[in-house]
Amino acid sequence: MSAGVPQVRLHDLHHVAQVIAAEAGATILELMARLGHATPAAALVYLHARQDRDTQLTLALAAAMVRTGRA
Repeated sequence: MSAGVPQVRLHDLHHVAQVIAAEAGATILELMARLGHATPAAALVYLHARQDRDTQLTLALAAAMVRTGRA
């Protein structure tokens, strides 16, 4: 670490890219293709839950239910 900036490896960027792609709506097959994985299990290794996403998902679910009259 230099000047307070953590060292970032290419492997770390794969994790970030997969999480962002999944959040943008990529399917598991699309995620597999992005990093050249042969199995869904391999692609899932690169996905991580983010703390702020639970709130975002809850709000999106509530909004969808209101729009469809299921709330």
